[in-house]
Amino acid sequence: MDAQLMNRAADNIRVLIAEMVEKAKSGHPGGAMGGADFINVLYSQFMVYDPDDPMWIARDRFFLDPGHMSTMLYSVLALTGRYTIDELQQFRQWGSVTPGHPELDPGRGVENSSGPLGQGHAMAVGAAIAERFMAARFGEVVAHKTYAFISDGGIQEEVSQGAGRIAGKLGLSNLIMFYDSNKVQLSTMVEDVTEEDTAAKYRSWGWNVIDVDGTDPNALAGALETACAEEKRPTLIIGHTVMARGAVDATGNSIEGSIATHGQPLSKAGADINKTVANLGGDPENPWKIWDDVAELYAQRRQQLRQIVKERREAYDYWAKANPEKDTELKNWLSNKLPDLDWDSIQLKPDMASRAASAAVLGYLAQHVGNMIVSSADLANSDKTDGFLKYSHAFKAGDFSGAFLQSGVAELTMACLINGITLHGGLIGACGTFFVFSDYMKPAIRMSALMELPVKFIYTHDAFRVGEDGPTHEPVEQEAQIRLLEQMDNFAGKQAALVIRPCDSAETVEAYRLAMNNWDSPTVLIFSRQNLEDLPGENRRQEAAKAAHGGYVVREEANPDITLVANGSEVALLYHVAEDLQKCGVKARVVSVPSVGLFMRQPAGYRESVIPKDGKIFGLTAGLPAALMPLMHGDYEVFGLQRFGASAPYKVLDEKFGFTQANILNKIKQFLGLSC
Repeated sequence: MDAQLMNRAADNIRVLIAEMVEKAKSGHPGGAMGGADFINVLYSQFMVYDPDDPMWIARDRFFLDPGHMSTMLYSVLALTGRYTIDELQQFRQWGSVTPGHPELDPGRGVENSSGPLGQGHAMAVGAAIAERFMAARFGEVVAHKTYAFISDGGIQEEVSQGAGRIAGKLGLSNLIMFYDSNKVQLSTMVEDVTEEDTAAKYRSWGWNVIDVDGTDPNALAGALETACAEEKRPTLIIGHTVMARGAVDATGNSIEGSIATHGQPLSKAGADINKTVANLGGDPENPWKIWDDVAELYAQRRQQLRQIVKERREAYDYWAKANPEKDTELKNWLSNKLPDLDWDSIQLKPDMASRAASAAVLGYLAQHVGNMIVSSADLANSDKTDGFLKYSHAFKAGDFSGAFLQSGVAELTMACLINGITLHGGLIGACGTFFVFSDYMKPAIRMSALMELPVKFIYTHDAFRVGEDGPTHEPVEQEAQIRLLEQMDNFAGKQAALVIRPCDSAETVEAYRLAMNNWDSPTVLIFSRQNLEDLPGENRRQEAAKAAHGGYVVREEANPDITLVANGSEVALLYHVAEDLQKCGVKARVVSVPSVGLFMRQPAGYRESVIPKDGKIFGLTAGLPAALMPLMHGDYEVFGLQRFGASAPYKVLDEKFGFTQANILNKIKQFLGLSC
């Protein structure tokens, strides 16, 4: 390897970084300039991808954790031909393909949206798990490496502990992470906030740790060679880098290592941009270019890659001829083609808790959907994801023949890993825990929605009826919070998340049918701990299929005096209240709205046919009334819980909080002005 040329290429990247931030008048040049040496070695010597088919399934993956170092990624991808100089010049501008923090665009080499520190490399761990899962089923024809880039901030984010622990425990030797250790943070020096022995920490988790000079291309190449040869452990390369490497002031003095270079243009941090460009070997009069020798370096790499990919594709073709059924299965996975599923065959007991019905569905899916991976945060026997585990087994180091990930008590980590598994492609990721602990997962759910990932988030213990566990375990505001995502559009103009809280076992099956066919966004499934009364009906399964509209009538009354609206546990209660109202001569329609957001996106005519435009509406929810507010119009009232829960048997809480048939009946009578 020509070290001089490698340094030239890294300096070319640094010039582009500095100019991008300078032109945008905002950004983070310092860290990106420091990481340029590694990113250049990785992409010019080690990363395997198809220059002509960026979506090739066996490509190496690169996950950027510090999204503020986006200019580093865009610049090296420009050298590979994925971005033009004109596109780099539009950094941080409206409609640009080079936003401030990278947004998922695998066609251009951006494998993950990144910004919230820690999540990026946790996703990489998920992608590495996905690769091992697929290799266990299809062999080396789909094998590849997963690379991650992490900063001091990402190391400090708590999610790094969960990601590091799990990667080490599973022996993910296909995972190689570069830690850009430049000792500088956004507002402080690293030494001001931590003195931990990072190498010792990762070694304790079972990682192979390599300590190198992060500015030396030969040292970096040697570390990567060692990491690629590792067969039993993930590898952490600790690269000692230099913040704002090459930056100088007007007198030519170095300003490297300055905190000020982290989050603003170099010219505002005390540097002279023209002298910095010149110091790095660029032309201050014409800085926006890829230098000829650097262009040739990457052109040669493209030719090498075409030969590597040709050989690997030939090996795949040979494998496919020998394994036609496996080939078809893999292609179905990659095209999001589900097998024919007989949802009606799923056996359900009367009046089941919806978490128990969920377990029955998951058991069926475990037997019929070969590319589904389910995880639980140490609650499988309580969130009932063990319905899936019953027909599979958990991943272990060296054994990825199962399809269950035991994440341990690490909800955010789990969600990030499932996002990464889904990002890999070809797989369906799902994870479960108690609904109240969704608070730990909100950042990852948001990222899932932002990236339009079809992850299935399974939540149980849906309301204050958790009872004896008390207010720490009783979700009250969580449903209203998660349903805010239902009101948002994603970049494709579709609903940013699908949230479903079924009212009985039949609706639970339909909820999963909707979830498994939702490829546009994450789905949040909210289930009960306590048993739920099945709604009456000659063919309840068929009736529940109407949940595909988000909401539907479960007790009909033509021209109703009042429409009673709820989801989940509260629907059956309103059904009985409606029967009582009938005795008073009141025509009460009952509507189940398991997905408020989906219902609100139906045509106005349908919505009005379910919840009449003119007429009184009474809503009931075991959480904040805000969860049902989008459904309300005209003359309405919503009864919900506007306090934290309490510790007591759930039937006692029903009584104390007013969720009884008698109290709700009385509330509605008062609302209607009835005295009967």
